[in-house]
Amino acid sequence: MFYANLGFILLIGQLVNGDIYMHNPRGSNNRLDEQGRERNNGNRVFDSQNNDRGGYNVGSLYYYAGSILPIEWTSQHSCGGPNNHCELIVQYMCDENLRDGATTTTIPDNPALCENYLCNTDLRYGMHEDFQYYMDCKMRLRNDNLFLADQQLKGNTARFTRQNPQGTRRGYECPEERDYYPYWHPSPWRDIAIMTNNVSRCSYYQEESENVKSRYYCYLPYTLKVQNQRNLRIPNNKEDCEAFVYPANDANGTRGVWTESPSHGIDPPMCQEAEFSRDNHLGNGPSGYPNLFNWTIPEDAIAEKCAVRIRYNISTAEFDGWDGSTNATLNEVQNNEGSLLDLSSKYGLSDLEEARDRGYVLENNPQTDIFDNDKLVLQLAINTAQFGRTFQDRSHAMAMRSPPDELVNSRVFNVNVRGKRGNIVQVYPAVEYDFVPNTLMASVGDYVHIQWTGSNTNPRNNDGQGLAGTDRSNMVLQADTVYDEDSGSVWEGRSKFGHWGRSYPEILDDSTLLGLTRPQREMLALVAPGQFRGEMSELDDAGTYFDLGPQKVTTAGVAHYMCTRNNNFSNRSQKGKLVVMDIPIVEAQIGSMGGEMELPQKKAMVKVEVGVLPDLMSMQMESWPSEIGNQRIVDAGESFTLGNDYASEFVVLNPQEKLTVGKESFRMEIQLNTTKAKSKNLKVYRTNSQHFATYEELDSVVEGNMAVIMVCRNHLLYSDNSCTFYIIEK
Repeated sequence: MFYANLGFILLIGQLVNGDIYMHNPRGSNNRLDEQGRERNNGNRVFDSQNNDRGGYNVGSLYYYAGSILPIEWTSQHSCGGPNNHCELIVQYMCDENLRDGATTTTIPDNPALCENYLCNTDLRYGMHEDFQYYMDCKMRLRNDNLFLADQQLKGNTARFTRQNPQGTRRGYECPEERDYYPYWHPSPWRDIAIMTNNVSRCSYYQEESENVKSRYYCYLPYTLKVQNQRNLRIPNNKEDCEAFVYPANDANGTRGVWTESPSHGIDPPMCQEAEFSRDNHLGNGPSGYPNLFNWTIPEDAIAEKCAVRIRYNISTAEFDGWDGSTNATLNEVQNNEGSLLDLSSKYGLSDLEEARDRGYVLENNPQTDIFDNDKLVLQLAINTAQFGRTFQDRSHAMAMRSPPDELVNSRVFNVNVRGKRGNIVQVYPAVEYDFVPNTLMASVGDYVHIQWTGSNTNPRNNDGQGLAGTDRSNMVLQADTVYDEDSGSVWEGRSKFGHWGRSYPEILDDSTLLGLTRPQREMLALVAPGQFRGEMSELDDAGTYFDLGPQKVTTAGVAHYMCTRNNNFSNRSQKGKLVVMDIPIVEAQIGSMGGEMELPQKKAMVKVEVGVLPDLMSMQMESWPSEIGNQRIVDAGESFTLGNDYASEFVVLNPQEKLTVGKESFRMEIQLNTTKAKSKNLKVYRTNSQHFATYEELDSVVEGNMAVIMVCRNHLLYSDNSCTFYIIEK
């Protein structure tokens, strides 16, 4: 249940049931290294609210700051559609004591049960948030203005929420922080992205994010809190904090100090429309792949022990949870009466009394009279503890490292392996093996960091090849083309390596992959150097972890690769595709909240302001040297005679259709050739890169070495699906 907080007036969204599972990086769902299909302890580190069957066993990876990490998930119920309101919040935290642990037992909240009376450093137990954080949570008074419907909480601290009325402990997570966003007290979690059906809330989310806005708390000495955990309650607001004294009425007692906790001091989170997913379906989005968010890892994330979490909610329109009036004044007063929330106007009933008489009341399993006959009612499946519900998944511990010099100012793409051993039924709601991203588009000169991990403790009766219970992967080029494929457009005009439909690998000496050397291709095939010889036909003696390190892409073309062990035709497919351009190319998702994208070396950039685009769309921009652009004009049977010389490269923007709302436009900048930047006779033209049959001159201004045009002004551009730009000198 994600709620926005203004002071202590909560703007809330009402939620219903739906699981979420993160597949890359590997989501734990509270698993460690269990051999069964179900996790042993759903309370181990955090509260996921998910099915016990989900999650992947422990396995750690590292990523370089500045590299692009695809965060991939599936969610059980819809998002990005008209059926509900949905928020997805992606965050990360780093701490020197964050760890996966060595037991599935929940970390104690009694220091006497930990090594050296220090639970924070007891390596037996998994831990994200630390002991002090949880102690403050369980002693701090809860926000008593929250709407609880008919839930009766068993306590009055931040341990107890509508979703967690019993105050159940999961690791050192604070239930109130988990269930509400943005939270009003300090949290170790830093915001990455917010994806929502209602982008009108984005400004609020970004302004209230702890990334940029400080939080306050009532400071009390640590020893005082440790010694009085049972009877001391920490105030949650300034007035009560400054009036607090312990022991009460003791002139010499300890007083509370209302203290500011600085913001994280980083950029506000990205906020954009949520991608579409359908109801009752832990599966792919419209693209045919799971929905994902490409996170460029920031420098402030550099640490050896980090974790990523994703939280998910869906909200109904049974009442307006965002107007501030749905609060504690509407909570149930007497047991079994239901909440005081008035639903009468929603259903054409005269008043609250009639609504209650006919069962239109927010309570557990109400019986509704839709026939105007109290002898015949229909019972609804409503649990008010779950009607407002937050789901989450978290990664295992991972490292974020400072990049070596050669990666600075270079694009670095991470390629990982998702999934675990078993057939689709045995692994559900996790997934079978695949490469992530399954299809990667890069340019010559970019870097690709190939790395994966797995487990040796999957259920031993799960289907798969090689030693029972083990995850193994490798990467080899597929054999060459033997039949025509319908989807050939992706490599049209480019070299093609391997055939997407083949189940046999190419001979190693005959293969080309990323421009890698033969020893490097051998390492990918044999998961070396982690293992020297041994039984390697099905990689049994290889390790679960492999890291090739970032490698510079030197060969253009389309490469199709596979895993020899797991790619089992008619059972499971583990194949990947790498499209390498010999020209700069960049992709981005930009929606009504605006955004930017920029080609390497600043060859061109696009900047979209808020409200210019109607919804989220995938945009792609590429740059062609003028000789290539001119040759493509000739190849299309056309000619261009409007000028004397090209003053820029050709810049292609996709999709080639009208993008903007009404007469709105966005800014596009194209880099001028050094010798042409000061020319007074520059003209910008646009055409269609598919046929080059028509040209249109555009208004532009020159700023420094960049020509600036406004795209989609007055319906001018894209009217005939033309979206290739270039500049000439008349």
